[in-house]
Amino acid sequence: MEAPARLYLGIDLGTSSVKAVLMDEAGGVRASASSPLEVSHPRPRWSEQDPAAWWAATESAVEKVLTQGDAKRVAGIGLSGQMHGATLLDEANAILRPAILWNDGRSDVECAELERVPGFRAITGNLAMPGFTAPKLAWVRRHEPDVFRRVAKVLLPKDYLRLRLTGDFFTDASDAAGTLWLDVENRQWSSEMLAATGLDRSHMPQVKEGTQPAGHLHPELAARWGMDTVPVAAGGGDNAAGAVGVGIVRHGQAMLSLGTSGVYFAVSDGFRASPEQAVHAFCHAVPDTWHLMSVMLNAASCLDFTARLTGASDVPSLLAEAQARGLEKHGPLFLPYLTGERTPHNNPHARGSFMQLGPGTDRPELANATLEGVGLGLLDGLLAVESTGLVADEITVIGGGSRSAYWTQMLADILGKRLVMRSGGDVGPALGAARLARLAAEPGATLDEVCPMPPVTAAFEPDAARHAYFLQTRHPLFRRSYERLEPLYADGAIAGDESPPSHEGDAMTARRSP
Repeated sequence: MEAPARLYLGIDLGTSSVKAVLMDEAGGVRASASSPLEVSHPRPRWSEQDPAAWWAATESAVEKVLTQGDAKRVAGIGLSGQMHGATLLDEANAILRPAILWNDGRSDVECAELERVPGFRAITGNLAMPGFTAPKLAWVRRHEPDVFRRVAKVLLPKDYLRLRLTGDFFTDASDAAGTLWLDVENRQWSSEMLAATGLDRSHMPQVKEGTQPAGHLHPELAARWGMDTVPVAAGGGDNAAGAVGVGIVRHGQAMLSLGTSGVYFAVSDGFRASPEQAVHAFCHAVPDTWHLMSVMLNAASCLDFTARLTGASDVPSLLAEAQARGLEKHGPLFLPYLTGERTPHNNPHARGSFMQLGPGTDRPELANATLEGVGLGLLDGLLAVESTGLVADEITVIGGGSRSAYWTQMLADILGKRLVMRSGGDVGPALGAARLARLAAEPGATLDEVCPMPPVTAAFEPDAARHAYFLQTRHPLFRRSYERLEPLYADGAIAGDESPPSHEGDAMTARRSP
């Protein structure tokens, strides 16, 4: 009698929700579930979440997904998560303050200081940006010294979930690469970069490859969920795990992620970097592989913004109105920098704008301008990555924004690339985490076996004439508009920035992690 087929649990800690999926041995998604999260913005440019809320949402999502499958058949767990978040714990593993998230922009002064560390760009492969973890800790050191003195461990968001799942301190190379503490080429912590923020290796989790086991499920949790004490894979940062989920693991393959942020991700078989254009150079979640990534902080989130601004009932109805009208030439222009920008500007002070408005401008025009503006921002990032010589002809699209065929076709025309959607792309990072779980649980399993590219479910070919219009007319106007507004961003007044006082009294009441 054959043993029951094994399942693999993938958990993705996003910004707006925690998603969990069950994957079978054939790579199919058997079940999925999610639980929502909220983000706090207590001051201009601040973005925070309560790590205890991450765990509560994880418990909810896992319990929901396990009702749809046999928990005893789960052979491994994989983790994926939003990158860069600073989760600060004391010696008792109690949370010291709200986690500072990837889209937080408060630490630009500290970034300038880190850039002066000898060998900084050679070690990290990146510019210092407020979104990264190291400048956040430098900010805490300066503005919350009592909190900083109590820091015993700094964990990335998904690795806080690992602590709750296993009791162990581990991370993976792809997520660690986004801290500015990692020697990205050698895939290990840099003592020099840690020292620059007053830390050392004792404050960090051990770095493993995403395909390796990194702890086992607590017996107490295993009993509660009806599971065995299965291995938990090191996993990956959300974009690297999303790439694994759709088989983007080989040199020259590329992916576009349309979530809260917008990411262009291209795989490289060696370490290469282009920090002068704010391109991210990170490790991939699979061994001996790296990737270049352009990041815009606001992508699908801009649709939520415009829906609220214009009184649309929801984003789907906004998209329907945009499609019914169609994108008109010389219409309104939108700059999508609602919370600043990374690639190519590295400007946390930048803010969103609608331009070229007239007395007759209406909601469908603003909706189309939003879709186009995000696309032009993604074109900025693609061109920055391609300037390194890493060029892809076909790009796999994942994320919630890819559900709109109208927008995806517009993006194909703007980027001048064939865009394809693949089975499982809507749960990419969680599916990638499940694939990493299988690789960790089955040492003999290969990338070719576990991480094939799923079948194409839709393809969008670029229209040459429309691409020429975007590239020659709209994109130059988009860039000039940013350049002319940049002096206003620089003085901080347009964003309402202010020098934040120390807020020791605002720190979260410490909670002990079991």
